[in-house]
Amino acid sequence: MAYVLGIDVGGSGIKGALVDLDQGVFASDRVRIPTPKHSTPRACCDVIAQIIDAFADQLGDEPIGITVPAPVVHGFVPRMANLDKGWTDLPALEFFTQRLGRPIVLINDADAAGLAEVYYGAAKGQPGVVIVETLGTGIGSAIIHNGVLLPNTELGHLELDCHDAESRASAGAREREQLGYKEWAKRLDRYFGFVEMLFSPDLFVVGGGVSKNHEKFLPLLHLRTPIVPAQLRNQAGIVGAAWAAKHL
Repeated sequence: MAYVLGIDVGGSGIKGALVDLDQGVFASDRVRIPTPKHSTPRACCDVIAQIIDAFADQLGDEPIGITVPAPVVHGFVPRMANLDKGWTDLPALEFFTQRLGRPIVLINDADAAGLAEVYYGAAKGQPGVVIVETLGTGIGSAIIHNGVLLPNTELGHLELDCHDAESRASAGAREREQLGYKEWAKRLDRYFGFVEMLFSPDLFVVGGGVSKNHEKFLPLLHLRTPIVPAQLRNQAGIVGAAWAAKHL
């Protein structure tokens, strides 16, 4: 079978792997190249091209899925927080398609991770509304209803208690303020409770690197909604990008 290449563009690294979409697992070793210091669209595209070249002999005619850490609205990136400001208002889909010379699908990184968890991970088979939250430097979010993605949600930027939520409740905030898990959980409880009130989801899935320590903070939350750790962890972005390339 032809595998699909997923590429995940992050602030520190650009990663790619072939994905077996029947199983939702890597079908190759992962290739990782550091994100250029001057992370302009052109510089990042050159790295993406290197990753594509690494798999050139194994690719079919399928589009390539690429995530970016920003909203993707009708192919445009309206704003960018963690890469060069040259991304702002970029017609990114057209830019990448022309420079790479092949069809691509472009998707927000948290949305890709959410789709991966819904179709292969912790939310597989879950009907209704699933909200996947990635706790990292900031807070990424994805909302999926019966398998249909509501793209580009930015729930980490909800205003809560006069603060941008991710400035208080992200894993980055916990590290920056040197909070213990018990103290941090109080902030998470407030944040997830607010999201729960707004959306009445059927399931929360919590990703990000800190999710490997989920037993230290998830049991301290007081929610009506079940909340579970993500399963795909750092593979979710690549797997979700590949899924999007095939299905979106």
